[in-house]
Amino acid sequence: MKVSLDLLRSFLAVHRSGSVTGAAELLGVAQPTVTAQLRALEEAVGRPLFDRLPRGVTPTAAGDELARRVAEPLDRLAAVLTDEPGAAYARTVFLGGPAELLAERVLPALGGLVAEGLELRVAAGLPERLLDDLVAGRLDLAVTSVRPRRRGVVVEPLYDEEFVLVAAPAWADRLPDPVTPAALRDVPLVAYGEEAPILRRYWRTVFDTRLTRTPSLVVADLRAVRAAVVAGAGASVLPAYLCRGELASGAVRALLTPAVPPLNTLFLAARPAVAGRREVQAVRRALLAAAPGW
Repeated sequence: MKVSLDLLRSFLAVHRSGSVTGAAELLGVAQPTVTAQLRALEEAVGRPLFDRLPRGVTPTAAGDELARRVAEPLDRLAAVLTDEPGAAYARTVFLGGPAELLAERVLPALGGLVAEGLELRVAAGLPERLLDDLVAGRLDLAVTSVRPRRRGVVVEPLYDEEFVLVAAPAWADRLPDPVTPAALRDVPLVAYGEEAPILRRYWRTVFDTRLTRTPSLVVADLRAVRAAVVAGAGASVLPAYLCRGELASGAVRALLTPAVPPLNTLFLAARPAVAGRREVQAVRRALLAAAPGW
């Protein structure tokens, strides 16, 4: 069975955008052209790839499987064809993500591209707001700690962040090794949010118990949580990348080393309409290349 690249590109555009109309806009062709190419591909593979809905389409199991197989090769080919060394980046890239990750890891990874002429606009925010902005077209790319479940968003894993229970030496010296929830009862807790989601998850997965205490200090920036812990405010749970330097210098200590530390996957999400642009692909590749070293 011979299938042209044009048919596969149109199929992938429909799969990513969730509609024939969206795919036509993405590809810059007429809607009847996409419809005809999709019909030709379904005839070639001998099975339907989408179920037609009153508004848009939804992929069948065969459609999802085909998308899984062709997405990466087609994206790589698009990157090769659009990558012109020395050429100027045509458009500004709008990027969003968690404030501390942007500051500590994402922007350092993109400094070289900016030096080469890339124009970048960056916004910090929480996952739902970032995804709203992505779908609305206010962002081109977003790093999010929650896997997007929305149609019309291209998603891939970026980085698995590991979490560490830490405190300043003045507190660590008072605690047993290994530390227990009971031993931590008199230690103030520093949290990212009033509901202390990171702390609660650590207590649940590592200590196998619920955290019933309220935090003593709440600040909505993990860099500020880190600063408070270093200053001796109490204990907290932080991403390992965010406190690696402080652990190495002794400014904070890990209170426990579980056999399987809690992990959280960060995802890189993109709008299909811009995912193939040279400058967006350059940002994507830079982040994927840098993430293993975070």
